[in-house]
Amino acid sequence: MRIKFLIFAISLIQLSVTFAAVPIVESKKDSATAYVSKDDEAMVKNAVAAFKSLSKKERKAKIADAKQMLKIYKAEKAAGEPSTNTLLLAILAILLPPLAVYLYEDEINTKFWLSLLLTCLYWIPGVIYALFVILS
Repeated sequence: MRIKFLIFAISLIQLSVTFAAVPIVESKKDSATAYVSKDDEAMVKNAVAAFKSLSKKERKAKIADAKQMLKIYKAEKAAGEPSTNTLLLAILAILLPPLAVYLYEDEINTKFWLSLLLTCLYWIPGVIYALFVILS
């Protein structure tokens, strides 16, 4: 699934570079660009060059493919994770609520901090909140 998302992301980058009205500002880099290697940059540049060399009909076909892949990705994401992952996260939510919320969200956000605060105040509210986040 991550490979499909990577292909989709590269297709969107190709589209944004081709059809962008405003050039991308190089000085404003976010934390996500810090992890991009030189090989990835070269691969993206090659993909953009290949996309620019296509005819209009082929570009439209690529755009349609990217939209179809986006629909598939959204449908898979809406379907959710397998029940075994949810079960393991629920067990972890009982033992370590903030860790379970972090693993479910894949980032440290307000849900994580709220879970940590509730767990520090008393363990039971942290468990209830973590189970609510994971199972909702």
